[in-house]
Amino acid sequence: MKKMWTFWWLTNLFWVILFGVISAFIWLRDVDGSGIVQSPEAKLVAFLILAAAFLFPAIIQGVWLVVNVVMNRKKTVI
Repeated sequence: MKKMWTFWWLTNLFWVILFGVISAFIWLRDVDGSGIVQSPEAKLVAFLILAAAFLFPAIIQGVWLVVNVVMNRKKTVI
């Protein structure tokens, strides 16, 4: 069971670092790939799209957390 928790934490760490790096890239860039100057509104829209894309992995991680907690409680009860 400890392996499952360790893997869960490492996976969460990976997603948080990836989200942080991509968010910083979006927020700190002045010009996007097509050469258009990025306004704060355009950066915010790009960030919201990124957040929406990361919603799916966050839901999976939440379900995985519930499964880990339930499995851990079953082992301590028995």
